[in-house]
Amino acid sequence: MFRNPHHLFRALAIAEAISWTLLIAGLIARAATGWSLGVTVGGGIHGFIFLSYGATVILVALNNRWRLGTTLVALASAVIPYATIPAELWLQRTRRLAGAWRLEATDDPRDGRWFDRAMRWFLRHPWVLAAIIAAAVIMLYVALLLIGPPGGRS
Repeated sequence: MFRNPHHLFRALAIAEAISWTLLIAGLIARAATGWSLGVTVGGGIHGFIFLSYGATVILVALNNRWRLGTTLVALASAVIPYATIPAELWLQRTRRLAGAWRLEATDDPRDGRWFDRAMRWFLRHPWVLAAIIAAAVIMLYVALLLIGPPGGRS
């Protein structure tokens, strides 16, 4: 399904934009009618996809050897409604999403870093990687739910 980093990144960038639509629709519904369930549902979906997008950015950044600035721009794009789409287009146009998953070591000295070896192992075992990322996102999501919504509870 996600044959390369670009396919995974694009899927999460689009999902993030759609989740913004759900959240904004919920906010409009609450303002217009007082119905707050739309914000709860839309906000919950958006929060989970937001965290998933962030995990995807980090995975693709490590795989494609992005510089810190590129990684921060990709992460920050999730904070601005719909900005993940232009960010994905920019990353694709500048070839930062090009290439395959790095499953084997190369002669590049950067392949010798401790986390590259672990990343290659996980990329060769995508179900294990997906399970670990999902568990981490779920744990962070639950922790954030327990802390409460931005701005506090009313």
